[in-house]
This record gives sequence, structure tokens and C-alpha cells, in this order.
Amino acid sequence: MKPDIQQTKATKAIKRSDEPIWWALFSGGGICFAVFIPATVLYLGLFLPLGLIEISYQQAHTGLFSFWGLVFIGACIVLPAFHAAHRIRHGLHDLKVRQHGLVKAACYGAVTLLSLFCLGIWLWG
Repeated sequence: MKPDIQQTKATKAIKRSDEPIWWALFSGGGICFAVFIPATVLYLGLFLPLGLIEISYQQAHTGLFSFWGLVFIGACIVLPAFHAAHRIRHGLHDLKVRQHGLVKAACYGAVTLLSLFCLGIWLWG
């Protein structure tokens, strides 16, 4: 007698994946690349050097080391770094690099260390 297909599917353990976490960080980084990075480049790379906007060191320090400064660091450094790490990981996969666990640990580990470094500077500041 053939076992019921529904019953055999239900008894198999579902393998959980951590991919949704990495894809969410990839997506967030892509949005930040598209929205925040051009605005940051425009502000820091054009408006400030041309003198269209003036800001003192104290104002910049207070703004960067506030809660919104932490959000800015996350949006302009950390999330795009996760986006880049995800692209590098999948690019190496496309190039047939077989050490998937090592590549994953190296890519995401490096970005996690960068994130912790940025958080440490912010907390120390």
C-alpha cells in the first residue's frame, strides 16, 4: 500500500534558512544606495564645499552623535555595506567558488565587524 503523500510531507522536517535576513539587508542597502547616498554626496560633496550651506564643527558633531546621526550612519554606511557583501557573495557563487560557508562567513562577518566598529565610534563619540 502506498503511503499518503500529505502524511509524508507533514512528517518531513522543514529546513529553516537564514536567506530572508540577508535578502532583507540587501534590499535595505539597495534602497539606501538609491536614496540616501546621492543626497549625502550632494550635501557633503557639493553644497558644503561651495559654501551654499554652512555648518560649524559643533553642529556637525552634535548632529552626527545624536540618534538621527546613528540612523544616518546605518543608512549610509552599514546597509550599503551589507548590500555590497551580498553582491560579492553571490558573485563568488556565480564564479563557482565552492566554499559557501567560508564565503558567507567572510562577507557577512566583515560587514558585521564594520557595523560594530561604526557603532563603537558612535558610542565613544
